[in-house]
Amino acid sequence: MTEPGAPIVVAPGTVGLDDFAHVLAGASVILAPSFWPRVEAAAAIVAKAAHADMPVYGINTGFGKLASKRIPPDQTVLLQRNLIVSHCCGVGPATPETIVRLMMALKIISLGRGASGVRREVIEQLQAMLARGVYPLVPQQGSVGASGDLAPLAHMTAVMIGEGQAFVDGKTVPGRDALASAGLAPLTLGPKEGLALINGTQFSAAYAIAGVLRAHRLARAALVTGALSVDAAMASTAPFRPEIQQLRGHAGQIAAAATLTALLDGSDIRLSHLEGDERVQDPYCLRCQPQVAGAALDLITQAARTLIIEANAVTDNPLVLVETGEIVSGGNFHAEPVAFAADAIALALSEIGAISERRIATLVDPALNFGLPPFLTSDPGINSGFMIAEVTAAALYAENKQRALACSIDSTPTSANQEDHVSMAAHAARRLSDMADNLAAILGIELLVAAQGITLRAPHATSKPLVAVIATLREQVPALSTDRYMAGDLAKAAALIEGDTLPAVALSALPNDPFPRLG
Repeated sequence: MTEPGAPIVVAPGTVGLDDFAHVLAGASVILAPSFWPRVEAAAAIVAKAAHADMPVYGINTGFGKLASKRIPPDQTVLLQRNLIVSHCCGVGPATPETIVRLMMALKIISLGRGASGVRREVIEQLQAMLARGVYPLVPQQGSVGASGDLAPLAHMTAVMIGEGQAFVDGKTVPGRDALASAGLAPLTLGPKEGLALINGTQFSAAYAIAGVLRAHRLARAALVTGALSVDAAMASTAPFRPEIQQLRGHAGQIAAAATLTALLDGSDIRLSHLEGDERVQDPYCLRCQPQVAGAALDLITQAARTLIIEANAVTDNPLVLVETGEIVSGGNFHAEPVAFAADAIALALSEIGAISERRIATLVDPALNFGLPPFLTSDPGINSGFMIAEVTAAALYAENKQRALACSIDSTPTSANQEDHVSMAAHAARRLSDMADNLAAILGIELLVAAQGITLRAPHATSKPLVAVIATLREQVPALSTDRYMAGDLAKAAALIEGDTLPAVALSALPNDPFPRLG
C-alpha cells in the first residue's frame, strides 16, 4: 500500500495554510496529545446524556425535521448507522483524492477541539485511514452547505464504518475491504458520533482552501506575465512608482507595484523608449496592473484569513461545552463564511484572467502593440501566429466570468423547510478548481505571447529576472517563427504557470523577494 507523506502534528486552533498545503501534497495528520483529555471529557458528557430522560438533539432524538422523535438508548447505535447510510446521497464525479485528504484532516482538527462529543476512537480511525492511504470515494455533488456538507461527509464516514467505497492505491474497493487492506476494522458509532462526523463544513472548506492556495500562486505568476507584457508592449513603468500606490494605501496594490518594478528594473527595452515615445498613457491592462492585481491579492488574502479560521473551527451540532457540562444546539454548520470566501476567490480568479486576456489582445493587435507585427508572426498572412491563442484566452476568460457569479446568494429551502436558508458553499468552492485551470491556461498564453513580443524587440533585451523566465520557457517551447501545432505549447506554458515556476525563476535574479505572501 502507498504511504502518504510524514504526519503533521496538529493543534486545533493554530493550524495554518502551510500545513494544509502539506496535506494536499500527501501529508497525514495526528492530533496533538494535549487535546485528548478534552476530547474524552466531551465524550463522557454525551454518553451520560444518551441515557438520561431529557431529550437532547441528535443524541437521543431523530434529526432535522424528525428532532421531536425520541430514540431509546438501545437504538442509538442503529440511529447513528442509519443516519450515515441514509445520507450517502452524493452524485457526480468522485472528489479528487487531494481534496478528500484535506477534508479528512479538517474533520480531525474540528473534532480535536473537544466540543463534538466523539470518542477518541473516532478521531483515531480517521487518522489511521489518512496515514495508510484509505481515501473514501466522495461524489462531488449533493451539498447545499446548510447542516454542513451532509452528503459528502456521509460518504467519508461510511468508509469508517465499513460501508461505501474507497480509493486504495488508486483502485476503488468496498469500504470494508479498504479498511481490511490497511489493517483496520469498521468502527461502531456511538451516540452523536455520526452526527458529529457529517455535520460540518469540511468538504466545502477543503475545496476552498485548495482554491485559495492555487489562486495565490496564479496571482504571483500573473505579476510575472504582466511584467513581460509591459516590456513586450514597450509600456511605461511610471505608473508603478511607489508614491502613487502609497497615496491610495491598499496593501495588495503596493505589493503588486513593488513586484512589477523589481521585475522590470534594468530592462534595456524600457530604457530604449524613455525618449521620443509619443504615447502619453498606456491601456489600462498595462497601466492599472497594481490596482487590479493588488485588489485581487487583497481579496485572496482576506479569503485566506476566513478559511484559516473556518478550518480550525468546530462546525457540527449540537456542541458540548465541557466547562459547564451542557450540550447546546446552534448553527455553526452553516457554511456562509466559506461561501463568501469562495465567491471572493472566484472574483479574483476571474479578474486576473480578464486583465491578462486584455494584455494578450493588446500584444497581438498591430494597432496597439507599438510596432510589433500582427499576431506576433514575422510573415503574417501565410502565418496566423498567435491569432487563435488569443481567441482561446478570450473563451476561457468568458467561462470564468460566467462562473464568477455569486453562489452564496442562491439559497433554496431544504429538509421540509427546517433548513430554510442554505449557503451553497459546496458549489462556490468546487468551481474554483475549474476556474483556476482556466486561469493557468490564460496566463500560459500571455507567457507565450509576451515572450514572443520581447524576442521581437531584439537587439534590446528585457531585465535579468525576465530574461531568466524566458530562458526557462525556451527550454520547453521555442520562439514561434512559422506556424506549428500549438496545443502542446499552450499546455507546457500552463504547466509552468501552475507549478509556481515563474516567480521562483525570477527570484533567482533578484536581490530580495518582492512577491506578495499569503497568510
